[in-house]
Amino acid sequence: MFDYNGSFQSAIAALKRERRYRMFADLERKAGQFPHALWNSPSGKRNVVVWCSNDYLGMGQHPKVIEAMCAAARTMGAGAGGTRNISGTNRALVKLEDELADLHGKEAALVFTSGYVSNHTGIATIAKLLPNCLILSDALNHNSMIEGVRAAGCARQIWRHNDLEHLEELLSRAAPDRPKLIVFESVYSMDGDIAPLEAICDLAERYNAMTYLDEVHAVGMYGPRGAGIAEQEGVMARIDVIEGTLAKAFGTLGGYIAASDAVVDAVRSHAPGFIFTTALPPAVAAAATASIAHLKTSGAERAGQRTAVAATKAALRKAGLPVLATETHIVPVMVGDPDLCKRASDILLDRHGIYIQPINYPTVARGTERLRITPTPAHDIRLIQQLTDAMISVWQELDLPLGTDNEPVQHRTQTIAAGG
Repeated sequence: MFDYNGSFQSAIAALKRERRYRMFADLERKAGQFPHALWNSPSGKRNVVVWCSNDYLGMGQHPKVIEAMCAAARTMGAGAGGTRNISGTNRALVKLEDELADLHGKEAALVFTSGYVSNHTGIATIAKLLPNCLILSDALNHNSMIEGVRAAGCARQIWRHNDLEHLEELLSRAAPDRPKLIVFESVYSMDGDIAPLEAICDLAERYNAMTYLDEVHAVGMYGPRGAGIAEQEGVMARIDVIEGTLAKAFGTLGGYIAASDAVVDAVRSHAPGFIFTTALPPAVAAAATASIAHLKTSGAERAGQRTAVAATKAALRKAGLPVLATETHIVPVMVGDPDLCKRASDILLDRHGIYIQPINYPTVARGTERLRITPTPAHDIRLIQQLTDAMISVWQELDLPLGTDNEPVQHRTQTIAAGG
């Protein structure tokens, strides 16, 4: 007889041998005390400081956001009660989509249950609706985009990361009247670099291609109203589809696309990942709307984050730690070995009360393992100094190289399936 359980155990054992097995820290976020949390460790509850949260601005703890969620739950209940077609289109969700369309200057927006689903379903559906579509995907696109491209079942070509010459070469080979979809991100989550949006738009217009931009690591944080890098660079109107998340800088849950009425209606009407899943609960939708509305007019959170990011990068570099050069809020500290990366993370948590999840293959390529730090407005100078001292101690204990006031590491990774 076939040993089903044995197959699964073998798959897990292989991950452990390769030092790729992931352990989850059981954390309890403390409302109003971000980035402090409780860690349910093997020896009991312990206080820790979270340094790798995707709640980039701490909006998941903002009083306006919490109150909006509580008020909606009290008046509308906990769940949506069905799919969007079957009683799940609640008023809070409609208002959220209006807020998102306004944020990105688009005719319409469509909300999904997660950013992964919005990418996977959005890309696959749009490409399937374009006859003989050719998808051109950046080599470092997130796993959700990669899987969306695969699910489309269309011809696809991968262009070298941020390589405009390669993108143009591929575009020029395609017939002028063939539908083409360029799929790319604004901020790449593991290396923290930014796509040349204006130049990509120029190529798209020159070769009659449609553009699909993932702004998940930029919405809320860049641009005068927090609409992302496209807003910051003044090209938002030139992007056909903007995809984003509500689960990072906006501090809640869900994903979305914003585009023309025709695109949004077509996806709404054809996408299985939208049609056949329960709608976002009204309390979550109301909280997301409150967060977006606040960040449209408040620059305090973005300014606070920029200050914390700059101070963190400066402190770690001065200590000689190998910080990857980035233009953004992503602060990767390179380790280059999966076992050492996991050990560094474990020591930081167990001895120093600092939680930073190790980033190993397949999220990044082998040999480019790192600790990915994301400072927020709540990480003050005292916490930054504590982090720096702890990192120096760990580097010394593990005999990892330390320089003297290091220059930023100039390195780009070949991400297999970027995560987070």
